[in-house]
Amino acid sequence: MAVSFSKITDVLGAEVDGVDIAAGVSETAMRDIVDLFNDYSILIFHNQKINDEQQIRFSRLFSEVGYFGGLEKTVVQNAGGGTEIADLSNVEPGTKRIIPPTDKRMVFNSGNEMWHTDSSFKRVPATASLLSGREVPPTGGETEFATERAAYADLSAAMRERIDPLVAIHDFAYNRSLIDPKLMNEEQKRETPPVPQAVVRANPANGRKNFYAGAHASHVRGMPLEEGRALLRELTAIATQPQYTLRHSWRDNDLVIWDNRCCLHRGRPWDKSRYRRVMYRTTVAGVGPTAE
Repeated sequence: MAVSFSKITDVLGAEVDGVDIAAGVSETAMRDIVDLFNDYSILIFHNQKINDEQQIRFSRLFSEVGYFGGLEKTVVQNAGGGTEIADLSNVEPGTKRIIPPTDKRMVFNSGNEMWHTDSSFKRVPATASLLSGREVPPTGGETEFATERAAYADLSAAMRERIDPLVAIHDFAYNRSLIDPKLMNEEQKRETPPVPQAVVRANPANGRKNFYAGAHASHVRGMPLEEGRALLRELTAIATQPQYTLRHSWRDNDLVIWDNRCCLHRGRPWDKSRYRRVMYRTTVAGVGPTAE
């Protein structure tokens, strides 16, 4: 089948058909998918019953097309080290037991309910995230997305001129400290030191610009701390207005891919003590730093 799609909103998102990820994706189909990714930022694939190996195999195809790096590894949280696939589930591995919402793992992952962009706290930030919903709750647990590209295009000329040259410092420990100052241990802090990121970025495939904010952005280099944080919060608030957002209500076996270069996202709450939510994410890195 040929790849086909339908737009979801005027500024963001497309549902994609004609793809069977478990069976394998051809080079031609992959190029079509990447083109849609660059144009629509959020791609939703329904009825993709895949396992970890199939998800990793598909994710690696992005690095063969251009403007994508290899697969990232997760932030170390235990002695086992990072992995190419992140388990974002609320289910104990190897069992059907729901992890209590008060468990530190669930508290740590609750940071994903803030507007953010994946891995902006890394020197080379992420380009694409691929999230597989293997089992989802019947209500709640949606994922919301916001386009910083369309929001940037609508900024006043004065605001664009103000933010174009700026560099923000992104810091994972700052983000998690908003939940609990003791949430990250020293090993995790050493693994994710603060990094500079350009406040305005351009997609190398089409030249379209966007600003780059979110919950990992701690402050603006060369600007008083609170002034810089106020500006970053303002940008996030602009991008997350209703006209720039999309809410995805999950079905079992959905796969959603988003462009971290130009989109914010956040998970929404659900009854975590009652419903299982089995989600696995792979993350494709970028090809270089955004700022010195």
